[in-house]
Amino acid sequence: MAANIVALVLVALLYFPFSSPVSALSSNYYDKTCPQLETAVTYAVQKAMMNDKTVPAGLLRLHFHDCFIRGCDASVLLASKGKNKAEKDGPPNVSLHAFYVIDNAKKAVEAQCPGVVSCADILALAARDAVTLSGGPTWDVPKGRKDGRISQAIDTRQLPAPTFNISQLQQSFSQRGLSMEDLVALSGGHTLGFSHCSSFQNRIHKFNATHDIDPTLNPSFAASLRSVCPAKNKAKNAGATLDSSTAAFDNAYYKLLLQGKSLFSSDQALLTAPNTKNLVSKFAASQKAFKKAFVQSMIKMSSISGNGQEIRIDCKVVN
Repeated sequence: MAANIVALVLVALLYFPFSSPVSALSSNYYDKTCPQLETAVTYAVQKAMMNDKTVPAGLLRLHFHDCFIRGCDASVLLASKGKNKAEKDGPPNVSLHAFYVIDNAKKAVEAQCPGVVSCADILALAARDAVTLSGGPTWDVPKGRKDGRISQAIDTRQLPAPTFNISQLQQSFSQRGLSMEDLVALSGGHTLGFSHCSSFQNRIHKFNATHDIDPTLNPSFAASLRSVCPAKNKAKNAGATLDSSTAAFDNAYYKLLLQGKSLFSSDQALLTAPNTKNLVSKFAASQKAFKKAFVQSMIKMSSISGNGQEIRIDCKVVN
């Protein structure tokens, strides 16, 4: 789940209200109507991962960015059309990828059960598989979401930036019915993936009037980041992995955070409040505790209700 890799959400709810997690979902929703659904989605994710190790982080981030705007309704998958610029083309989302994995999974599912399974459910399942196939936990995904018809780039301004402080993060999460524990647990999604320089440039160049570099950063780690991302960086794809075991879903993110080796200001922000700092320490000390909390928070987040009303045949366009 961060700016270039899992960015998270905020800004005023001027455009539309958010719902808290819904209870209408069910883990056995498709047992009779599409019994091979999960097998088909898992196969599509596995196949993609064989060719591209960045797929898991991409799918997890896609799901996160979907749920934090209008709820989990697959609006992030819709393509821009005419004068309407869709969410996927909003500034925080231009680096989203792995859309093709969802398209491939949807085609396989449509071949078995036409018009039955929503794109939103396929995205939720694919995000779970991305975690599990990377060595993380598995869980029963509640299903029964519907696909939304509205997708607007302007709404991506509500995604929390990697520069957010703890109060901004708390506001963003609480607006969506998520707690501070959910914030810390879901931030652990940063165990997967890569970030471009632009998302952490603020910490390694001109940090403030007193310091050029964020003093909370480990000095040698900061130096390595500056070598990859110079002040006037011209390399479009320059950046750094989010933790040292970027293809493995583990608790290394929390251990590195405590060592001053996190990329984003929003990561470091977790250490600025006693309750979130205690959770970081807890998850750094226990992989089991982290994975248990992550599963609970993922189920909660993936159950944020959207305004979906249809089952899209093609995830990129409304019916």
